[in-house]
Amino acid sequence: MLSSQCFENPPNLSSTCGAGRVEELAGLKTYVTGPSDSKRALLFIPDAFGYEAPKLRKLADKVASAEFFVVVPDFYYGDPVIDVNDPNFNIEVWLKNHSPDKGYEDAKPVIAALKSKGVSAIGVAGFCWGGMVLVKLAGTEDIQAAVILHPGCITEDEIRAVKIPTAILGAENDHIFPADELKKLGEIMSAKTEFESYVKIFPGVRHGWSVRYNDDDESAVKSAKEAQEDMLNWFFKHAK
Repeated sequence: MLSSQCFENPPNLSSTCGAGRVEELAGLKTYVTGPSDSKRALLFIPDAFGYEAPKLRKLADKVASAEFFVVVPDFYYGDPVIDVNDPNFNIEVWLKNHSPDKGYEDAKPVIAALKSKGVSAIGVAGFCWGGMVLVKLAGTEDIQAAVILHPGCITEDEIRAVKIPTAILGAENDHIFPADELKKLGEIMSAKTEFESYVKIFPGVRHGWSVRYNDDDESAVKSAKEAQEDMLNWFFKHAK
């Protein structure tokens, strides 16, 4: 379900920052940023490193400047992956405690809370683990648009069940989801003419690149920026 690539280039959680604030939303601690009275909201579902990852918050602030209200809940209840080299860390136990099914159930009241605030359009971005949660949400009509970035394991049946405009942004070098397999998912989605979809493979990058890039690597920064712009353009088009 997750591989060693899911934990490469871990963020420095001690340097957490951001222009937003943390408040409670649907019972979860949530980083919120952007205009709270916006009718368009974006929900970010993070990878295993959680909602405090600085680059994830930086991205949330960036898209919030485009007049989206952005929320990044703590789906791990204060238990993100911090150090995979810790001998006491057991990924199987962690995944049992934080399954994508549970993430899906936790996301539904977050979406309901946004709608209760007057939000009329909701886009969701899911990163790695978050992609496994998001593909389940995309099988409902509770949200308007989905962008899945370098997903963990998602199934063809889950893709067949997708009902909303969905984009998948994948890495050329991905042990979890090789490019050819992602392209197959794209073919399944493209057979559905009732909504727009696409799969884009980014050359020369590895799983996690969109939010765990090296700032000193010009090529990596460029690829991450391109993926982020693709994501934002998708939401401009479909979360309205």
